[in-house]
Amino acid sequence: MQRQFDDLMLGSIELFCLAAELGSFTAAAAAASVTPAAVSRSVSRLEERLGVRLFVRTTRQIRLTEGGRIYFEQSRQALTQLVDAEREVTGKQAAPSGTLRISMPTPYAHYRVLPLLPAFRKQYPQVKVEVHISNRNIDFAEEGYDLAIRGALPVDSNLISRKLEDAELVVVATRAYLKRAGTPKSPQDLEKHDCIQFELPSSGRTIPWLFKDQQRSVELPTGGGYLTAGDVLGGVTLARNGAGLFQTYRFIVEPDLQRGDLVEVLAAYGGNSRPFTLLYPPGRQAMRVRSFVEFLMQQLRR
Repeated sequence: MQRQFDDLMLGSIELFCLAAELGSFTAAAAAASVTPAAVSRSVSRLEERLGVRLFVRTTRQIRLTEGGRIYFEQSRQALTQLVDAEREVTGKQAAPSGTLRISMPTPYAHYRVLPLLPAFRKQYPQVKVEVHISNRNIDFAEEGYDLAIRGALPVDSNLISRKLEDAELVVVATRAYLKRAGTPKSPQDLEKHDCIQFELPSSGRTIPWLFKDQQRSVELPTGGGYLTAGDVLGGVTLARNGAGLFQTYRFIVEPDLQRGDLVEVLAAYGGNSRPFTLLYPPGRQAMRVRSFVEFLMQQLRR
């Protein structure tokens, strides 16, 4: 392999990342025990090499350009991997450490993963966890994520996938709504009901509801006076307030069902589920990533 970076250039990348993290050449200089002029020269050296402006500079602050943001995210990830490799080879990393960046969708974050994070950090206190809650697809390389949780496998088959669970679906409504509109006896009865819709952000289409008819899974388009997009919990909130019927994950509404605030309907046609999958890029994973994967798989499969 031909050498691409000398020690001076690697040092420049470190100072650039430090300035980007701290938002100041002066703060980066203080943290690295160098002069602000040395940080400025390092950034200029990188900009000359790349042919790209990395910062917008004013008299009071610095701000990453779009190219600078992309370079920072990937450089930070590469430097972190180098540190992890050195620690593991030299035996200095007796326990996982560093920052773990995870992207996950709203319902799975709030109802499955976030409640588990205090136990994870109690076990691994040197790991800082950054959770980005979003239903959009991400670019691991460009955005610097270690892991992502998604409700469907991505088109990119190069990612490693580990199924976390098959989350059961249920159709729910309030007693007040059912008293007003009647209780459906079969999926065909849904034509007469307000079925709260959820629009997929990736495709713009509404998600069909899933039912089982004689052990065969059936997708059924539904309609009604409510459409939510971006956050599936909006549909749950509408259902909790008597707007209509909604199909959602049992793990979200199980407390509502136990209290009697919501009622499950069409249970005879239930039993369907959707998978949730843990995704990460191939290659050597840092100890903090491996530890979190093992922890999450163990917790969710109890």
